Amino acid sequence: MKQVLTEIVYPRGGWRRAIGYVKLRLRRLPDTPEKIARGIFAGVVTAFTPFYGLHFVAAFILAKLVRGNVIAALLSSFVGNPLTYVPIAVLSTKIGHLLLGNPVREGVDPSMGHKFSGAGHDLWHNFTALFTSEKMDWRGLHVFYDDLFLPFLIGGLIPGVALGLVFYYLSVPVIRAYQNHRRKILRQKLSQLGRNAANPADGAGHSG
Repeated sequence: MKQVLTEIVYPRGGWRRAIGYVKLRLRRLPDTPEKIARGIFAGVVTAFTPFYGLHFVAAFILAKLVRGNVIAALLSSFVGNPLTYVPIAVLSTKIGHLLLGNPVREGVDPSMGHKFSGAGHDLWHNFTALFTSEKMDWRGLHVFYDDLFLPFLIGGLIPGVALGLVFYYLSVPVIRAYQNHRRKILRQKLSQLGRNAANPADGAGHSG
């Protein structure tokens, strides 16, 4: 379990290798550049939502809505990772409070972690209360919703959509160029195989 948690925070081979793997998989997806890019857009937008633990589900749904490549959406939701969770949450929450007309706190809210844990505690307590004589308590969830979830959800749309569009417009020409390059190499290999099949003696001569 400890090894799994460690690799979530710091993947085996390092973040650079992990990011390179994601980029390679995105370029090699068998779909049109536009559809792959729409999937990337969906995954990036999802990373700016407060649905922690459900980002894959949200990316899948959004990719379907925008008719994007689902695999691309799942891979690009990697934008939300342990290195970016805090800055994304802080930026999105501040923008959300600003849009909602709430006071905006300077710096990182030191009670953010406490509010997350309070919401988790309430969920577990209220679940177990269904089977015991304990009374349900929604105060922690209420504070979490008002101070974090709703501002995060609303505020994350602006940077999420903006960054998603940047990724979309940058991805289309890159993916198209990569696919054209792979097709060119494939045509050259097929042409060479055809020449070797038509002139087996030449092929034997070259191999000797």
